[in-house]
Amino acid sequence: MPENASAKSYGDGWECNIGFRLNESACVAVIVPQNAYDTNRSYGPGWECLHGFRRTDEAACVTVEVPEGGFLDSSGERWRCLRGYIKVDDICQEIVLPANAYLADASYGSTWTCERGFEATGDLCAAIAVPANAYLNESRYGQPWTCERGFFERDGLCEVVAVPANAYFDDATYGTGWKCERGYEASSETCELIDVPENAHLDRSGNRWECDRNFQKSKGLCVLNN
Repeated sequence: MPENASAKSYGDGWECNIGFRLNESACVAVIVPQNAYDTNRSYGPGWECLHGFRRTDEAACVTVEVPEGGFLDSSGERWRCLRGYIKVDDICQEIVLPANAYLADASYGSTWTCERGFEATGDLCAAIAVPANAYLNESRYGQPWTCERGFFERDGLCEVVAVPANAYFDDATYGTGWKCERGYEASSETCELIDVPENAHLDRSGNRWECDRNFQKSKGLCVLNN
């Protein structure tokens, strides 16, 4: 057993006394540098730097230099930038917000976000041009506006849906904006009456016909199955 060591309180062997640490096969005194405190542990260096200081080698603790716009994190060994600042090398650079923008909460990407009704264009927030008969939507991607009911988008404008005779308005986001009533089928911009042949009936959609049971379609007619 080396000097400054004692038998373990359990098991076999020995361990260094408090105030000493193991160095190869000897117990050497713990020398606590300036701006550090004794950990009372017989392993490791035996000391830790005080809050606001960091270890540079095995024998020194230096002050953590916090730049303007920064603060010490919970470890006391590093610094972070305050909200409204961004880390650039060894400084905290203030974030310059363009008009009609606010600070973003994301930890990556852009440091600011445009207010509602504006979109990022380079380093600026430009007003979104909403055409007549449209309104701003909540989408973060794609087109920022939507045509009002009764209008559909075409070439960046909202054009009125012209509903032909024997049709009704359809507010689906795709298609013509109208559907033919039951018994009619779309033909270009109109709804034409469906000529249902003998031994046939309108299908469930109401816009096509199909042959009755035991009949099959042949040249636009319904003929009896052989």
